Amino acid sequence: MESLTELYRIGIGPSSSHTMGPQKAAKIFMGKYPEARSFKVVLYGSLAATGRGHMTDVAIIDTLSAVGKVDIDWQPQVFLPFHPNGMKFSAYDDSQNLIGEWTVYSVGGGALSEGLEDTGAFVHKDIYPLTTITDIMDWCYEHRRSYWEYVEMCEQPEIWQYLHEVWEIMKSAVERGINHEGVLPGPLGLSRKASTYYIKACGYKPSLQSRGMVYAYALAVSEENASGGNIVTAPTCGACGVVPAVLYHLYKGHNFSEIKMLHALATAGLFGNIVKQNASISGAEVGCQGEVGVACAMASAASCQLFGGSPSQIEYAAEMGLEHHLGMTCDPVCGLVQIPCIERNAFAACRALDAQLYASFSDGQHRVSFDRVVEVMKQTGHDIPSLYKETSKGGLAKGFAE
Repeated sequence: MESLTELYRIGIGPSSSHTMGPQKAAKIFMGKYPEARSFKVVLYGSLAATGRGHMTDVAIIDTLSAVGKVDIDWQPQVFLPFHPNGMKFSAYDDSQNLIGEWTVYSVGGGALSEGLEDTGAFVHKDIYPLTTITDIMDWCYEHRRSYWEYVEMCEQPEIWQYLHEVWEIMKSAVERGINHEGVLPGPLGLSRKASTYYIKACGYKPSLQSRGMVYAYALAVSEENASGGNIVTAPTCGACGVVPAVLYHLYKGHNFSEIKMLHALATAGLFGNIVKQNASISGAEVGCQGEVGVACAMASAASCQLFGGSPSQIEYAAEMGLEHHLGMTCDPVCGLVQIPCIERNAFAACRALDAQLYASFSDGQHRVSFDRVVEVMKQTGHDIPSLYKETSKGGLAKGFAE
């Protein structure tokens, strides 16, 4: 299992798989063929179906146009066998002779893959010997340690500096978002809500104010993402508002120290990494359960740790966070990361706090393990028709034109 630096990626929204990944691929391809004078990029499947709304073409053209002309070919009906987010890059010289081709996949969270036999730049060192939460939880009890201590053991102390940067970007996204007003980019003309929710929450009595603030913080980060702002994939751009909203709320409301917040981020990342390793965090592959559902599980685990949960209680909180998102489809209206994505982040953040509280009331014992839910999520994702996996052809997106 790879480092948390491959899960928590700092970058520009609105989509890790449809914006970050293709932009990274374009940079790599341009580096391979600096002598090229023009390019053709074929986008397949989900990348083609929702690429305009996710600014896939903009990310690619902005990168490759530094060298030459770029032609985008949209093929939403063609799904390559390895992953729904396939791309084929072609480079041409001055005489329009083909000088190179490359097929690559954006597999979620900004990561790229060349297929089943990745080599070179796409092979990242596995630094976690244990790849199930059950085994890691057993390690925690055997050594009387916490999940974040297992992360530190595998990653080495340098991980804390990276997580400090992650935390700073998350806080900044919340604070920018609650101060920004106006309309989000795209044909929906959707108004930002975070600032209004924050102001209204401030006027409520404490029992209601707390929940209103969580809404505001999640909306803030998700709206920053939708407008192409700087965010952290947690585990993706489309679900980037959940973990920051929960942690920022607890940080402000309970005066937790920064080191405790970093420990919580490490635990959240560990649970997200398990899903990435054993299932998927790509909406195009398994639906929104792999994005918002996993984000809820991560935030549930992090908050349960902050409130002193045992390893089994933390695992229980994460299990509920994911279990109760099983089957969630990915149906972005007009291919934008706005409806229903932004509100889903707000509701998932509150659900994470509910999962934490529920688990804290228990002794941590329960019948369905987190690892089992991950298995079910993967199978459910494969069973969901592609119509409901980031194509904008079904569900809430049906009937809307980009």
